[in-house]
This record gives sequence, C-alpha cells and structure tokens, in this order.
Amino acid sequence: MAKITAAEVNKLRKATGAGMMDCKKALVEAEGDFDKAVEILRKKGQKVAAKRADRESSEGAAIAKVNGDSTQGAVISLNCETDFVAKNDSFVKLANDLADLALGFDSKDDFLAASFDGMTVADKLTEQTGVIGEKIEIGSFEKLNAPFVGSYIHAGNKIATLVGLSANVDGAAEAAKDVAMQAAAMNPVALNEDGVDQSIIDKEIEIAKDQLRQEGKPEEMLDKIAQGKLKRFFKDNTLVNQDFIKDNKQSVAQYVKSVDSSLEVTGFSRVALG
Repeated sequence: MAKITAAEVNKLRKATGAGMMDCKKALVEAEGDFDKAVEILRKKGQKVAAKRADRESSEGAAIAKVNGDSTQGAVISLNCETDFVAKNDSFVKLANDLADLALGFDSKDDFLAASFDGMTVADKLTEQTGVIGEKIEIGSFEKLNAPFVGSYIHAGNKIATLVGLSANVDGAAEAAKDVAMQAAAMNPVALNEDGVDQSIIDKEIEIAKDQLRQEGKPEEMLDKIAQGKLKRFFKDNTLVNQDFIKDNKQSVAQYVKSVDSSLEVTGFSRVALG
C-alpha cells in the first residue's frame, strides 16, 4: 500500500475542499495518485471544488498583452521557485518585457530563440537563473487572434487571460475585459460544449452514473439523468454558458449580445500560477 503523507492529504484538501479523513481515504484507495483521488471523491458524491488543472504550479508572474489594434494577444508565465522572487519589481518588469516580445511570435520555440537584450530569450533565462539563484523559465506561452482581443491580469500577476470577440464594436473593450475577468475567476474548461474534450465528457457521465447508483436510481434511468447532469456541467464549466459574474440573471453569451446583437466570444486563453 502506498504511504500517504500529511502533506499529500493537505494538498488534496486544499484543492478539493473535502474533509481530511475523506482525502486520506481517497489517496489510499488511489494508491497516491492525486488525479485519481479527486475522481474518487467526486464519485462518492463529495462536493469537490477543483475539477481540473491549476492545482499546483510553481511561482512566477502571468502576464497578458494585446497589440496596438487589439487584434492579437499573447499571454505568458515567467516561472520561478519562490513567491519572494515573483514579487520582485525587476522580475515583474522582465515578465512584462518578455510578454511584449511574445506578441511577435507564434510558437514558444520561436519566442525562446528570439533576440532579447543582446542574447536569445532562452539565454536570458539562463543568465537570470544564475543571477537570482532560482530556476527561471517560460512556463506557458499562448497566442490569440480575433477581430477584437481584450486582456485581464489578476492582482499579484497570478492569473492572466485573453478573450477574443467577433467584432470591434462600440463597447467591445469593456465587454472583452469583463469576459476576461470571468475566465480568470471561473476557470472554464472550454469556450462552449463543442470545445470540451470527449475524455472529460466520458468521465463526467461516469461520475454522474456512479453517484446515481449510490442514490439507488434504477439502471435504466441512469443515461437520461446523467445527460441532464452533463448539461449542467456544460453550463457551469464552458465560458459562454456560465452565469455572468456581474449579473447572474444572464449567461456570458447573453451579456455579450447585450453589448451588440451580433457580438460573440470567439476564444480565450487563461494562464494561472500558484
């Protein structure tokens, strides 16, 4: 049997909000596999807060930038080992300068090979690792193109998001920022139902059926009820279907339509640390 440490139990508790003993039992059953333990908790009907990534990551700064005509955005994370370094003004400035540079490149590899401060970005990171005494690296690199792109960086540079809209209309800047804040706060798994990976859908149906069996529901009813639960999952976890956090009487898609009847959210990128 895998030896489960108190630190592992605490990590699962922080990630899911489940009780300490429930977390320990789930980790024992999962033989120490963190993701499997989360799934076990959910199958047992636990109200698990964390459904996806961003449970554990290194420190650093997540920065989003948009070009001059708001048609392209870049979001990167400059990772380090400690929060002390992440909050350093020179580190944050380096992250911002690199994010500005990232706007000109379409891939992480091309970006790392780009010229910066008389050397390549990759060499600059190596240099800073030596200067600071911590591992410094680009963790995430994402680009977004749309007729209008907006951005949002959460206080402390721990979450940065980009949102694309279908047109540059009056009110687009405010709408894009509002939706970017939504993506930062609510961490959707996809833009809409079509963007949800089939493996996630299969797992949600499996979890729903297991919960229903434990509730004593007849086997022949499971598929229909599970599909209803899947619709709820899409509503809670896809950006355009989520309740808009500034007005939960409408969805994000409805909010965007209220700005302009033809306006749609075309994409988003989200990078989170810590």
